[in-house]
Amino acid sequence: MEVGFNRNIQPWFKGIPKNGFKRIISLVPSQTELLFYLGVGEQVVGVTKFCVHPKEAMKNASLIGGTKTIHYERIDRLNPDLIIGNKEENTQEMIETLGATYNLWCTDIVDIPTSLSAISDIAWLVGKEEKGLELVTQIKKEQSQLVQYPTKKAAYLIWNDPIMAAATGTFIDSMLSAAGFENGLANLNRYPEINIEVLKEADLDYLFLSSEPFPFKEKHVNFFQEQLPNTKVMIVDGEMFSWYGSRLVLAFPYFKELRNSI
Repeated sequence: MEVGFNRNIQPWFKGIPKNGFKRIISLVPSQTELLFYLGVGEQVVGVTKFCVHPKEAMKNASLIGGTKTIHYERIDRLNPDLIIGNKEENTQEMIETLGATYNLWCTDIVDIPTSLSAISDIAWLVGKEEKGLELVTQIKKEQSQLVQYPTKKAAYLIWNDPIMAAATGTFIDSMLSAAGFENGLANLNRYPEINIEVLKEADLDYLFLSSEPFPFKEKHVNFFQEQLPNTKVMIVDGEMFSWYGSRLVLAFPYFKELRNSI
């Protein structure tokens, strides 16, 4: 089944209850953070083990598993009236199984414009359209204030052993571009497994090692720096490059600091 991702084509969305949603489960960390930002955190009854922002999320809500592996029986016990997921971060099996029983909204985010659309949609879902509009406006303002520097070529790694990168067609690729970097692996698609030779051939100015999902450390910086002596290797905040939603307000000032530091 092809997944639809707008207000008119959501195959598992049954509608908004007359009195709004009282029991929400979020399957995605950045969307959990957004729900709390919008002011409906008290209605969030279930989150994943990766929903670390804000701290109240895991403190007040029940854990239902990870973004790709969940405990269906826990969700059944929580009896949600809305589940919010994402096409990339959750599996198709999860979405289809949950959507067959519960009221489910699934976002499809590949770049900054689709992230802003998702913010508006979720704000509409929970009756916080004005707050959502304010957030979208603020994010656009922050983005517009980011000074455009001469473009440098960079690659962004998300995993080690095997080495995996964020290439074309990903949200991270969109954020790299917004930060003023050319993706040195633009000839590849999505999240390819690569080797050190691919990075050498890319002739990179920068190699970014993400702080998540793989927790790159200084020993990894040292390894890649030895292999790529003409490339500046550094650890970057993965949340700023990969979390959509309200975290975007912080991302663009972070990109400004990053560009000023290199």
